[in-house]
Amino acid sequence: MSHGSDAQPQAPPVAQALTALNVPHQVFRHTGVVTSLEQAAGERGQRPSQVVRSILFRLGADRFAMVLVAGPDQVDWKTLRQVVGQSRLTMASADEVLAITGYPIGAVSPFGLPAPLPIYIDRSVLAEAEISIGSGWRNIAVILRAADLLHALPGAVIGDFRTATG
Repeated sequence: MSHGSDAQPQAPPVAQALTALNVPHQVFRHTGVVTSLEQAAGERGQRPSQVVRSILFRLGADRFAMVLVAGPDQVDWKTLRQVVGQSRLTMASADEVLAITGYPIGAVSPFGLPAPLPIYIDRSVLAEAEISIGSGWRNIAVILRAADLLHALPGAVIGDFRTATG
């Protein structure tokens, strides 16, 4: 079971899922470890507002939902509680994120999940023509058009889920 260093690395899970959905995309491999949103954006030739974070929330026992938000914006908990009809919710722990999505924190994506999840997309995600999302593997991103992301997530709810900034 040895792998030669010249072997073509297989595509990350999110790229495989997008290929299966016929969604055009490009895999971007960072040369080193990504430590910040700004660094990730810069290396991808993007602005921070083009980097989409997929955040998993725990709604209750065995109930989770994912919120997609662009750039450094934070999710507005009050709005999210109203939208999901849940008075209490928490951000999923690292262990829960891995168990529910199959991906480590920092590589989470709404594609290629082991089981379907409710997906909420903040309008900020659709403000950019081109965005990047987690690939399922750390330090690797998937770049695609926001319109294609939306098209590939037909059940997603679009709304204003971030705290007002500025």
